[in-house]
Amino acid sequence: MQTQTPSSPISIRLPADLKERIQGLAAMRQRSTNALVIQAVTAFVEREEKREAIRQECIAAHEHYQQTGQYVSHAEVKEWITDLRQGKKVEPPKCHM
Repeated sequence: MQTQTPSSPISIRLPADLKERIQGLAAMRQRSTNALVIQAVTAFVEREEKREAIRQECIAAHEHYQQTGQYVSHAEVKEWITDLRQGKKVEPPKCHM
């Protein structure tokens, strides 16, 4: 038996043409417009959370570089990834100063 998580209402204003498109798609898929909107918002939020996590990693990496001066060149990383894709068990490239 599937349990549902509690939900709370939210009100959004959609352009009339978008609302009609959602309703049409919901009818074709035999689903509610609410279910489609939840699916779309969930996909958007998950994608944006991943983007933000990557952005935060980049900020942290840049701050680490500024503090230490350590880096790995693009060519070294590219070669390492190529080796990994070929199934080779290789160590990541070493950092330089």
